[in-house]
Amino acid sequence: MGNKKQNLFILLGAIFLTNAILAELIGVKIFSLEQTLGWNPVSLDIFGYILDFNLTAGVMIWPVVFITTDIINEYFGKAGVRKISFIAVGCISYAFLMIWLVTTLSPADFWMDVNNSDAEGNYFNMDFAFNKVYTQGLGIIVGSIIAFLIGQILDVIVFQRLRKITGEKMIWLRATGSTLVSQLIDSFVVLAIAFYLLAPAESRWEFSQVISVGTLNYIYKFIIAIALTPLIYLGHFLIDRYLGVEEAEKIKEEASSSTL
Repeated sequence: MGNKKQNLFILLGAIFLTNAILAELIGVKIFSLEQTLGWNPVSLDIFGYILDFNLTAGVMIWPVVFITTDIINEYFGKAGVRKISFIAVGCISYAFLMIWLVTTLSPADFWMDVNNSDAEGNYFNMDFAFNKVYTQGLGIIVGSIIAFLIGQILDVIVFQRLRKITGEKMIWLRATGSTLVSQLIDSFVVLAIAFYLLAPAESRWEFSQVISVGTLNYIYKFIIAIALTPLIYLGHFLIDRYLGVEEAEKIKEEASSSTL
């Protein structure tokens, strides 16, 4: 049974790390949610700013990270979430460092010659495009990592406190509730650090804009967190079936009494 528990943590950790790193890498793309769905922009007036649901592509898979965090929290407790969160920060930092090193390499001439025009024949600098896509500002990287850690710490604290109140019942409350609280903070911290505190003076946002965009991002995350609640129950069902109900209950009880 020990092997099953270990295999479960490895599997959940792999899912967590893969999606956390991938979300950081694809997050550079901003897409229009309304136009993707074939709708007109909503043009919400939030604190004096007219905003649409223009979101980072990373939001497509961050929910997987939220769900995995809650499942790890349930079966491996605070220690499990802490371990995988710090590993994720190390992996994300390493990924950005390697990407930065790659962008300093001189491009081969034939690579530039072959990849120098789009489908319509318009010229573009492939090396510049590559570096532009994969390189993010230091403020965004620092803000993202700090917000990620704060969000993970809040998630595990709220989750375990709700678990002490609800016991084995109301999985939806501790899973969804902890995500909603942690992402409320995360949504504003990353923007405040990246675009207000560490941003160059010429491109620094007004604080009211940070609040506006953060509010819009949180609205999206709130809706997604609620919508994905059934997946939490599916995950518990599959894991309990894999471990066996008796062993699963034993592991969860150990997890709830673990210390951070």
